[in-house]
Amino acid sequence: MNKIKTGDTVVVIAGKDKGKDGKVLAVKNGKVLVEGVGMVTKHTKPSATNQQGGIVNKESFIDASNVMYLHNGKATRVGFRMDGDKKVRFAKSTGEVIK
Repeated sequence: MNKIKTGDTVVVIAGKDKGKDGKVLAVKNGKVLVEGVGMVTKHTKPSATNQQGGIVNKESFIDASNVMYLHNGKATRVGFRMDGDKKVRFAKSTGEVIK
């Protein structure tokens, strides 16, 4: 049960990138890949696709517990409730249904 999904806008609440926000690119095993957050330097060998090789900066996964969902420009917790016969996510600060 993941409260953060791909495409959500989140804000980082802990770690070296605290305060930054961005779009979630991927979610995997309780970790999230956020655009522009958790940048690492990767040394790549020349290959057929990347003939130059060299040093590349890219995002790395950070723990999902270190991010909060951004709803109307404000960080909020996410909950689940039944809307009729459908399970939906909602913002706990406002009570509004997410998507």
